[in-house]
Amino acid sequence: MIQYVKRKYLDEDKYNFCIENSIQSKVYAFSWYLDIVADNWDVLVLNDYKAVMPIPWNKKFLLKYSLQPFFCQQLGVYSKEILDNEILMFFLKKIPKNILYTNINLNQTIESVSKLLYKKTNFILDLNQSHNFLFQKYRKDRKKSLKKALKAELIYKNSKDLSSLITNYKKVFTYLKLSDKYYNIIEKVMDASLKNNTGFIREVYYKSEFVCSGFFLIFNNRIYYLFSASSSLGKKHGATTFLINSVIKEYSETNFIFDFEGSNIKSIASFYKSFGSKTENYFNYKTNAIQNFFI
Repeated sequence: MIQYVKRKYLDEDKYNFCIENSIQSKVYAFSWYLDIVADNWDVLVLNDYKAVMPIPWNKKFLLKYSLQPFFCQQLGVYSKEILDNEILMFFLKKIPKNILYTNINLNQTIESVSKLLYKKTNFILDLNQSHNFLFQKYRKDRKKSLKKALKAELIYKNSKDLSSLITNYKKVFTYLKLSDKYYNIIEKVMDASLKNNTGFIREVYYKSEFVCSGFFLIFNNRIYYLFSASSSLGKKHGATTFLINSVIKEYSETNFIFDFEGSNIKSIASFYKSFGSKTENYFNYKTNAIQNFFI
């Protein structure tokens, strides 16, 4: 039996236990994380939290809709064991009818609605080998960029400085005209993650000048490359390549997976792939009852 449970009535311990121990476990679905990135969210719950599906939602002009939150690549159904297609389909059918528009990313395909699913690509790298072994798998252009960074004698440092990263990001990506909400969310995510030891910041310097930094979520043997920016000087000296390579080197020969968070933008996907990463898929699910609502 699948029930729709409002956030305020959620048994957080059972919910988070299911997320942590699920086959699909990802940091995005934990209650503390969704409380930051989602304006509102409730949960579809199978039996006694055997499986769960968080549903982010919002309202505009009294119309309820569900969109994928910022900094939350995918959600979907989380279960302690493999569920058959019929049960997964039941979850989708249980999304409330008053949610008139849905555009969310699912962590697995559902055969019954495969025609409604748009495949998206993520890139991951197993870090269970030596750094030298991993480096040999880098593409030629990535090795060249790293060689340039080493020649510039870039310096890699641990940091807890949120403001420098955000300020640098705003300068680099001014043309995107991102909302204050976007920056408020990432600041809260970073602050909470640093406090509960589920995230870290690394900075890169050219001589004594700050040129690049990145924030990485870390949970359940997975490192998420969530937020970073490099100045023009940093780009000139391959600072982003150096940053990612340094984290890979730091966590090499461990059971961690480096999660690039993927992209369907060719240039970004190519960059992530150049580190010798492999692909995994997740799926966009979109429905639109609003059109019918006004017809």
